[in-house]
Amino acid sequence: MSFNVGLSALRAATNDLNVTGNNIANAGTVGFKQSRVEFGDLYAASVQGTGSNQQGAGVQLSNVAQLFNQGNINYTQNALDLAINGNGFFRTSNNGEVSYTRAGYFGVDREGFMVNNFGHRLQGYAVNANNNLQNGVISDLRIQTGGQAPQASGTLTQSFNLNATNAIPATAPFDPADPNTYNSATSTNIYDTQGNAHVMTQYFVKSGANTWNMNVLIDGRNPANPASTVPYSLSMGFTASGQLDPTSLVSTDFAVAPDGRFTLAGWVPAAADNSVPPVWSANGANGAPAGLSVDMRNSTQFASSFAVNSVSQDGFTTGQLSGLEIDDGGIIFARYTNGQSAVQGQIVLANFANVQGLTPVGKSAWAQSFQSGEPVIGTPRSGTLGALQSGALEDSNVDVSEQLVAMIVAQRNYQAAAKTIETESTVTQTIINIR
Repeated sequence: MSFNVGLSALRAATNDLNVTGNNIANAGTVGFKQSRVEFGDLYAASVQGTGSNQQGAGVQLSNVAQLFNQGNINYTQNALDLAINGNGFFRTSNNGEVSYTRAGYFGVDREGFMVNNFGHRLQGYAVNANNNLQNGVISDLRIQTGGQAPQASGTLTQSFNLNATNAIPATAPFDPADPNTYNSATSTNIYDTQGNAHVMTQYFVKSGANTWNMNVLIDGRNPANPASTVPYSLSMGFTASGQLDPTSLVSTDFAVAPDGRFTLAGWVPAAADNSVPPVWSANGANGAPAGLSVDMRNSTQFASSFAVNSVSQDGFTTGQLSGLEIDDGGIIFARYTNGQSAVQGQIVLANFANVQGLTPVGKSAWAQSFQSGEPVIGTPRSGTLGALQSGALEDSNVDVSEQLVAMIVAQRNYQAAAKTIETESTVTQTIINIR
């Protein structure tokens, strides 16, 4: 019996040394969670049960438990490095084989998929062709690394103030080259379907008390006829309190809606050649199919200097991917050289009712098991799931000094168990030598 007791102690101490050594070996492994050995005592049982003075039969390995406490967050220079601050695991796929990890080494492969350092694809909510998140549909996350196609300007929203104290220009008719024929002017870039930028200039001419004319040229040309410099024209009126009156807008060039918005239709984008003077002609592109809708209903006429308070339009030229950002909610933003940004997807996290029941599969990953239960999938910061930290990695939660002390204890236990066997061998030899 003593030999068996000593042998079980040797096995237990060996397991303890193995686990402790593995913890120390992975002290620098990102996302690693340390393990501990849990032992239980052994008692021999008979058919009639055990007595109150039953002697022990040794020790057994009950469990090797992993401790999922938080590791330190270490900041890096890679925006695609990710750390989880709180509960949860990244969900990855290797040709359909799903695993879960806390190691946030991520990059982009040649096909644009986000992968970890073993080539496993990170999963989350992807986007459709309109860059709208497909919530609830988990798939491999893919970054569109190609250029962003241009978008023609379809809407223009602006707000300005016309100076109520201005007088009617003494010089007429309107001439864009003569500042004496208009009171104020402002310019805005708009884009055609090929991403070419064009300058739309609005000239404001006071025509009477609370009434103005707005003349519009694009690149100094008539919007519909590049060979002409005759502007599009719109008349507008303001109320006694200085607010733009939407019902006062009248034009034969613009399509005016009852709510005060108007549309520039039939725009022919133009370009000049190299002759002197230059000859203007259509550049082969088009404007937005529905025309350029202009909304300037928040404009005013107060007794102060002319000023453009706000202006925005939805067109842009082509752009190349210049960088990626990931917020703490897992949203992936792509930034382009044209100043635009687009959502590329959202990372999801998984959690389990019993994380101790997960099966380690190596490569700092775990697999679902019967004991762990089904994964609960959600976005970072939702429910009990933690937040993401971009440009950071979670260090191993191994305390090396603690593990070195544990190794010394395991070594002493091994030596003591070996001494037990040695002592039993001596006693047995004494009995054998009895004559």
